[in-house]
Amino acid sequence: MFSDQVVWLTGASSGIGEALAYEMIGKNAKLILSSRRKPELERVREGCLQRGANAEDILILPLDVTDEAAMPAVVDEAYRQWGRIDMLLNNAGISQRSLCVDTDMATYRTLFDVDVFGQIALTKLVLPIMIEQGTGHLAVTASVAGKIGAAKRTGYCAAKHAMMGFFDALRTEVTRHGIHVTTITPGYIRTAISENALKGDGSVFGETDKNIAGGMDVSKCAQVIMRGFEKGKYEIPVGEGIEMKALLLKRFFPNKLFKMAEKIG
Repeated sequence: MFSDQVVWLTGASSGIGEALAYEMIGKNAKLILSSRRKPELERVREGCLQRGANAEDILILPLDVTDEAAMPAVVDEAYRQWGRIDMLLNNAGISQRSLCVDTDMATYRTLFDVDVFGQIALTKLVLPIMIEQGTGHLAVTASVAGKIGAAKRTGYCAAKHAMMGFFDALRTEVTRHGIHVTTITPGYIRTAISENALKGDGSVFGETDKNIAGGMDVSKCAQVIMRGFEKGKYEIPVGEGIEMKALLLKRFFPNKLFKMAEKIG
């Protein structure tokens, strides 16, 4: 499925993005790796080469998804490399660890700039390319938090709910153009997401949550996502903790879930 396909991964410098890069290389994809941190992208590129990738099959393309003015030039460079973009996986993101009452509006705006508007802006620029190709695959790393509310994550949950809604709606518009849309809903995955999360004043949280520390291994997570891609799933839930059962509760017994979340909060 991915052999010789051009796959663009944002948030590729760590976590799920890095793990997916390694999985894609195993499928002989051509990779465009993006994030703000070029040294970390170089490290991931080296990891890909150690796994048998060809150097000419990897393009490092630093990108800050909040810099909308710089995006058109970055997209042009990505497209010029191989003359097509087969898949865009919007994986860049940032989380939150603060009560609503303690959270500055500026922090909420940062969360939406990174997790929502940055993803939409890049998708809008890549979409015409895929429409012209008559084929493509758009994916976004949302979250279980895009389905369920959780304490100290009001902004993060709001942003991820927005992403689920945006890409579900986009799917209805682009299927006729031969474009597939996938939403990914990870639960607790062992990444640096809580360490890099924002506190109410916008400073970095700097700690690993107990739930994150005990979450699914990120390589296993990437493997589940890849299987979902290969099966053509529209939505890929991935995780192995109690948070995944909460998805079923939300669907069939929402009041029970709300009561449980209130007690935890």
